[in-house]
Amino acid sequence: MNDFIITATRPMKAYASQVISHLSKFPSFLTMADSINGVELLRTDRFADGEMEVVVNRSIRGKDLILFTSAARNEAGIGVEEAKIELYHTVDALKRSQAARIIVFEPYVSCARSDRTTRRSSVGLWVHLKTLAGLGVRHFVTYQLHSDKSRSMVDPTICLVDDIPALTLLKRYLCDVYIRNMGVLEREVRANWAFCSVDAGGEKLGRDFANSFGAPLVVAHKQRDYSKSNTIESVNILSAEPVEGKALWIVDDMVDTAGSVEGLIRALEPLRPAEINLIAVHALFSAPAARRLTQLAGEGLLNHIMVTDTISCPGCLPESIPNLEVVPSSELSARIVRTIVTNRSMTKLLRPFSADIYLNSPNLFNQ
Repeated sequence: MNDFIITATRPMKAYASQVISHLSKFPSFLTMADSINGVELLRTDRFADGEMEVVVNRSIRGKDLILFTSAARNEAGIGVEEAKIELYHTVDALKRSQAARIIVFEPYVSCARSDRTTRRSSVGLWVHLKTLAGLGVRHFVTYQLHSDKSRSMVDPTICLVDDIPALTLLKRYLCDVYIRNMGVLEREVRANWAFCSVDAGGEKLGRDFANSFGAPLVVAHKQRDYSKSNTIESVNILSAEPVEGKALWIVDDMVDTAGSVEGLIRALEPLRPAEINLIAVHALFSAPAARRLTQLAGEGLLNHIMVTDTISCPGCLPESIPNLEVVPSSELSARIVRTIVTNRSMTKLLRPFSADIYLNSPNLFNQ
């Protein structure tokens, strides 16, 4: 096992503490909680002119550093730009302190949607990963990047990118809370459920869910106005069988302003599904998402909303969103850290999920 310390930038201190707590439950890590806990390892100083400096409070020479970070909404109330600059300063400070290896764990990458390399504009994700690799990060871990091509934006011989499918957490939650046994899977889910992509680009995610549960797939094809952000012109529904009377589960990697979700749900309403639900990994919930989701729920058009906690969702928001269920990810993050520091294979964490196998042997990490 490598000598390592878990630390975090200010937006992710609480999350890192949860990971350490889960990690200490493994027998081999039981007595190591204090030595691996580096939540207070870093100090961020701000100067009168607004500049920043990050200081490492103790020696880390020769140790692996697992750094949890985020530039998304966070409990510390730190904005995107400041959070990114703090991350870059932190990596530089860790490198100058002679850490053996720096592993950045960013559960949600806020610039992940800026990944198109053919337009005349900056590519935020490339800038982010290139900067981290240039500063000395050799391993980058995240959950559910916006596109598969994002993993290859940096040379893996310089910085390895591990994109862990957090949708598996949501599939497991569906099994634990809504399905529970093989009888319900066979009689109810496969007969009366359908999984729906939020757009043609998200068909892969929807199909992934449909295959995992053996249920039908519905594909939504939306027309965007690319001259404006978060703008939908029309939505068309493609399905091999009738939607009427089915419980629909819309699947997406993230919900930002909920404009796409609202447009899709209103396009689905005339098809008379029994109910409509929403599953997404990353709960950005930028305004006016809370208002839109609350309104849809109030109209009886949206039953369950299921997300993970890769982005801080305090309370959950200033506006309460009805029927919102937040699935924790810190235990899975702890298992990923354990896999990395013990130099084990990540195959089990990347393997496709099967509801049949899980319900017969309910252990996510044996899938």
